[in-house]
Amino acid sequence: MTTPAHQPTHHQSSLELTRRQPQPSGGTFAPARKARNVLRRVPVWTWRLLMHSVKASENSRFNVDPITGVEYFHDIDFVGDGIRGHRLDVITPSRPGGAVAPGAAAAGDRVPRGLPVYVYFHGGGWTSGDKASLTKYCASQAEGGMVVVNVNYRKAPRFQMAHVLADANAALAWVRQHIAGYGGDGSRIVLGGDSAGGQIAALLTAASFRPELARHHGLTPAVPASDFKGLVQHCSVVDFSVFFEKGFVLSLNFIRMLLPALRSGGRSRGLGGARLEALRKGAGFLSPIEWLDARFPPVFVTTSERDFFYAANLNFIARLREHSVPVDSLIYDWESSNTEHTWQQDFRYPESQEVYRRLHAFVRKVT
Repeated sequence: MTTPAHQPTHHQSSLELTRRQPQPSGGTFAPARKARNVLRRVPVWTWRLLMHSVKASENSRFNVDPITGVEYFHDIDFVGDGIRGHRLDVITPSRPGGAVAPGAAAAGDRVPRGLPVYVYFHGGGWTSGDKASLTKYCASQAEGGMVVVNVNYRKAPRFQMAHVLADANAALAWVRQHIAGYGGDGSRIVLGGDSAGGQIAALLTAASFRPELARHHGLTPAVPASDFKGLVQHCSVVDFSVFFEKGFVLSLNFIRMLLPALRSGGRSRGLGGARLEALRKGAGFLSPIEWLDARFPPVFVTTSERDFFYAANLNFIARLREHSVPVDSLIYDWESSNTEHTWQQDFRYPESQEVYRRLHAFVRKVT
């Protein structure tokens, strides 16, 4: 059931919000729901503790009843150094006659009319998370007729955004060279991610056609912009201006930890004018919304009024439309109690299944 359009003051275009019947819900953000009214400026260490406490339960809960109609190729080292942060999984639709043989096509060869490739980056506030908890989510997309690449990357606070983007770019270089051997077409790529992973996907997309952004992060794009056919965003961190709003859920130290030049900048409270301005300027190089123009590929955005980054996603949609970028959105209202931040990972919810249906249609349309 849909409701009349809801038009927030910070968004110029009307958006259709969807209501669903509530289902039993839990997960990472169950405690956050109960404490929503008191969560303000959560520090990095508290976030990491929360994410660590739910990691094992998420891995098991999100992957109950594995999907059997696809083929799995786990823990491929896309850099060659053996670390967990440089591993990816490839999940493909099952082929007649059995599994695809990895490397059956020579590097650089094209499988005739290979399937579109969906490259996905997990969330976790840049400090946490792992591809393992997204296995069933990714398999659900492979069922829709695409080759899915589920990517790990090195994480903060030990590493900064330049390292994260370098890892994501290295994964794309691997895709470009090897994905034909798994039945994928490396010239038809859709990037996607949830929360921090969505920011990585969106910033990497922008860097492919904004050389000043790529230079800032020391990046040489591994894939030409023309090969990016679409972008999928689930509750993504696409507008860093929300970090500066009074009472926002996460502290400004999340920005500092991603930018090495600002890591010694002190506490969030009592920022001087010059220091705050430097932080805003640095945040601009993290914020995908600042790098949009008409060259951006079509985008599919899913969020809800319960999402911590709801306003950021509405701002992103509005800016895309200002640049005449095709954008499809699925936005749930507050009454849809399942739709907490990154609910899309949990296959149990009917709202998640609707996301998957819409995502499959989006990929078919743009590729």
